[in-house]
Amino acid sequence: MIINEEFLNRLRRSFGLNLYEVKLWAAILSRGVSTAGELSDIADVPRSRTYDVLESLERKGFVIVKPEKPIKYMAIPPLEVLDRVHGKIRADLINHSERITKLKDSEMMAELGNLHKQGIEPMQVTDFSGALKGRHNIYDQLSYVLKEARASIDLVTSEEGLGRKIRMLKPLIERAVSRGVKIRVVAPSSNVELTEIMNGFGELVEFRNNPNLRGRFCVVDKKHIVFMLTDDEEVHPSYDMGFWVKSPYFAGTLNKMFDKTWGAELSPDSE
Repeated sequence: MIINEEFLNRLRRSFGLNLYEVKLWAAILSRGVSTAGELSDIADVPRSRTYDVLESLERKGFVIVKPEKPIKYMAIPPLEVLDRVHGKIRADLINHSERITKLKDSEMMAELGNLHKQGIEPMQVTDFSGALKGRHNIYDQLSYVLKEARASIDLVTSEEGLGRKIRMLKPLIERAVSRGVKIRVVAPSSNVELTEIMNGFGELVEFRNNPNLRGRFCVVDKKHIVFMLTDDEEVHPSYDMGFWVKSPYFAGTLNKMFDKTWGAELSPDSE
């Protein structure tokens, strides 16, 4: 059996199989029904491993064992396999999510919280900072500071960044508004739909369209700052870079600069 190596690698990544599993699965698909010995020869998998691997494929729902002599294995239609894999992933996610949720009010989390509190108390102001590598990590930290917000959020972003934040942070923005947090956002926006979404959050969220102010940063409660070091139009998300600082002094200064910019007429018509 000759199958393109790249195709086998795609199957491995897509279905979470190892090399022997994907080789034997492809072999049994090409035969429909076959014995372990035949599949071993076709797939070029050692016979000493073939039975274990086929047993693994059976547990995962890729093949059916026919109780004959010799034992034969029958392929399950690929679309049915896809449904089974999807269902298993979904069930695993639900179970894992439930376990994590139950931990929230557990004694273990209380102990971990005490450990963290003891570790924070002797720390210096300069310790409350960190580099954020990759857009995923940047948004994780943005999510964290937005959850912490109690009074104000000031945000400057790009047009693409505005779309991402609405898509990824909308529930956190809505919760912040429900807590009475005042939010001000400055970004260029030629997208009418995005503008309407921003204006639809309520009177606590103010949005101003400014195509000339270039930058990406967020100030929360005049103490947390998350700012980006790169232009999101010029860098791949994996190489996006940011920095988080918890410093009332720095945040307060940046907030005053934001206030002056906000106080000025930001629309293009005013220039």
